[in-house]
Amino acid sequence: MTTLAKLHVYPQTFEGPSTRDGHLIGALGPGVHRLDVGVSTSRGRGLCLRKCRSFRGGDGGDFEKENSKGGNRRNSRLKEVKMKKESQFWKFLRSGVLGKFNLLMGSDVDQGKLMANMEGLLSSAAVQIGRYIVTMMSTGVVLAVGFQLSGGDSQMNTLIWYSWLGGVIIGTMIGANMVLEEHCSAGPRNVVITGSTRGLGKALAREFLLSGDRVVVASRSSESVQETLRELEENLKGLMVRSGSSNKSLAHAKVVGTTCNVCDPEDVHNLANFALNELGSIDIWINNAGTNKGFRPLLQFTDEDITQILSTNLVGSLLCTREAMRVMRNQPKGGHIFNMDGAGSGGSSTPLTAVYGSTKCGLRQLQSSLLKECRRSNVGVHTASPGMVLTDLLLSGSTVRNKQMFNIICELPETVARTLVPRMRVVKGTGKAINYLTPPRILLALVTAWLRRGRWFDDQGFVCS
Repeated sequence: MTTLAKLHVYPQTFEGPSTRDGHLIGALGPGVHRLDVGVSTSRGRGLCLRKCRSFRGGDGGDFEKENSKGGNRRNSRLKEVKMKKESQFWKFLRSGVLGKFNLLMGSDVDQGKLMANMEGLLSSAAVQIGRYIVTMMSTGVVLAVGFQLSGGDSQMNTLIWYSWLGGVIIGTMIGANMVLEEHCSAGPRNVVITGSTRGLGKALAREFLLSGDRVVVASRSSESVQETLRELEENLKGLMVRSGSSNKSLAHAKVVGTTCNVCDPEDVHNLANFALNELGSIDIWINNAGTNKGFRPLLQFTDEDITQILSTNLVGSLLCTREAMRVMRNQPKGGHIFNMDGAGSGGSSTPLTAVYGSTKCGLRQLQSSLLKECRRSNVGVHTASPGMVLTDLLLSGSTVRNKQMFNIICELPETVARTLVPRMRVVKGTGKAINYLTPPRILLALVTAWLRRGRWFDDQGFVCS
C-alpha cells in the first residue's frame, strides 16, 4: 500500500504556536510539520506535510477521510457561533426580564419556572388576540354580505350597522369573560364580606363560594347570618352533586359567618379575628354594608336616619378598611380591600339622596388618600361599582318613573356578582376600579331599550310576574 502526499517547501519561522487555516502546526520532527499535531518550537526552513486532495489511497479510501473528524468539528463550531449570534437578542431580553424580577422579588426566584409562566401567559394572550382578529374579520365579511343583499336600502343598511355593532359588543364581552374564567381557575381565596346576608352582598358571597373560595359572611342579625349560611351551604352541595368529581376547586370551598355591626370598632376587630381563626388569612375584604332611607329631600330625614346612614356607609367603611389593613400588612402576600361605589361617588349631585351621596363621595376621597398611604405596601385598595342593582336599598322610596328607568339600566344581584367576582379574584396592584356598567354595557342597554320595557316593572310600577 502506498500513500501519496503533496510536499510544500516554505520558510517556517515563529516564536510560539503557529496556525495555518485555523489549526495549530505541530512538529513531526526537526524542520518537518504537519497539521493537527503538537506545536513545534523549531526555527528556520523545513518541510511541511500537506494532505493531497486529488489522490486515493491504496486501499481505495479517500485520503481526506483521515481528517474528516476535524472538519466536522470545525463545521459544528461554526454552526454554534452562528446560533449564538442569532440568539443574542433573546438572551438579552431574557436576562433583562429575569434581572428585573430578581430585583423586585429577590435572587432566589426560580428562573426556569418564571420564564415558563411568562411564555405561557404570552402564548395565551396571542391566542386570545388571534381569536379576536378572526372574529372581527368574520363579522366584517357578514357586514359586507349584508350590504350587498340590502340593495342600497338606507334603512336596511342602518339596521345592519346596528346589528354588527351589537354583535361586536356582545362578542367582546363573551371573549373577556372567557379569558377571565381561564385565569380564575387559580386556588381558593379567603374572602370577608360585610353586609352579606341579602342583596348584592349575598350574591357576591355565593359567587365566591361557587368559585371554590372560603367566605366569611357578616351582618348585624344573628338570625340572618344563620339563614344565609344554610342557604349558601345548600347551593354549594347542589353544585357539587351536579358537577361530581369534575370540579375539584369546590373541594376547598367553605362558608362561615358571624354577627358584626360595622359601626362598632370592637365588632369589626372581632370579625377580623374570627376570619383569621377560621381561614388563617384574609385575601379579599369587601366593605359592602350600606344603607339608604329612601328618596326624599334632606329636610324630611330624621336625626336617626342621618346618623345611621353616615355611620354605616362612611364610618363603617373606615373602621373595616383600617382593620383589614392591619391584618393584611402582616401577611406575606398582603391582600386587597374593596369599597363599594354608588350614586355621588364622582362628586355629582344626588337630589333626594343627599345623605347617601355624600357618604359615597367621602369614600372616593378616602380611596385617593389611601392610594398614597399604601403606595409602598402590599395592601391594595380598590373600588367596585355595581351600578344599579335591584335590591331593597335601591327600591326603597322609588317612584313609578324611577322603576321605568330601572327596567332599562338595572340588573339582578346575581347577574352583577357573576361579572364582579372574577375580576376581584384576579386583581393586582392597587387603585383598580372594577365596574359593572362599562361603556359597552351602557351602549348595549340604550340600543336595546325598546326590548327592556316591562322587564322588571309594568307601567304602574308593579313587579312583573
